[in-house]
Amino acid sequence: MQSRCPHQEPFAIGGEAFTAQEIIAGLTAVLMPERLQRIQDTVAGRTYTVVPVTEGLYDRGNVSAVIRSAEAMGYQALHIVDSSEAFMEARRVTQGAEKWLDIEVWKDTPSCVEHLKSLNYRILATHFENARPIGDVDFDTPTALFFGNERDGLSDTLLSLADERMVVPMSGFTRSFNISVAAALCLYHIQQDRIARRGQHGDLTESERARLTASYCLRSVPHAEGILLEARRASREGKR
Repeated sequence: MQSRCPHQEPFAIGGEAFTAQEIIAGLTAVLMPERLQRIQDTVAGRTYTVVPVTEGLYDRGNVSAVIRSAEAMGYQALHIVDSSEAFMEARRVTQGAEKWLDIEVWKDTPSCVEHLKSLNYRILATHFENARPIGDVDFDTPTALFFGNERDGLSDTLLSLADERMVVPMSGFTRSFNISVAAALCLYHIQQDRIARRGQHGDLTESERARLTASYCLRSVPHAEGILLEARRASREGKR
């Protein structure tokens, strides 16, 4: 089975191969201690077990709001099915959240589902009909959670490919939430349920934590690649 973590070792930088630990060690000296601690704390709370997926959302602001909610609540990967010619996050809404997530954009639903199933994800559709309440669903199982567009919901294609359907119970006359609200409610429920039952939401392996930490260090330090390459060059010259 493929790894759910897209950050693979060795990291290729300027034609050189670096391990995650080499990157972390090489950049720690130029990171403020508070920043390094923030990175470590964030990585400790991350998970690839549950992956939010948006399908065909018209409103880019809604997509961006889902991205921001996912990042804030510890979900590391997010997939977007978007068949338009161009896709741009509304950065005013995401507040830079997209910088810290592993986001993949797909042109069609079957390709996205095929990829996720190859990683052993259960395909869970948010839908009203023939659906289980969210409180009855176990989210310790690797799950790709699909949210549909604002007008029509999920496509018939996705519903035919889904393993299960899930709904957020509602008590009033209103039939549906705004998609960004629905996603935030679902992601928060899943996070809190996993914390209550497991003691924590984050569940990366030691290797995944190291690779993600290295990736965050690269994203946090200006000219990080140049710093690492120069340090390696100096080390080689010092051994001559």
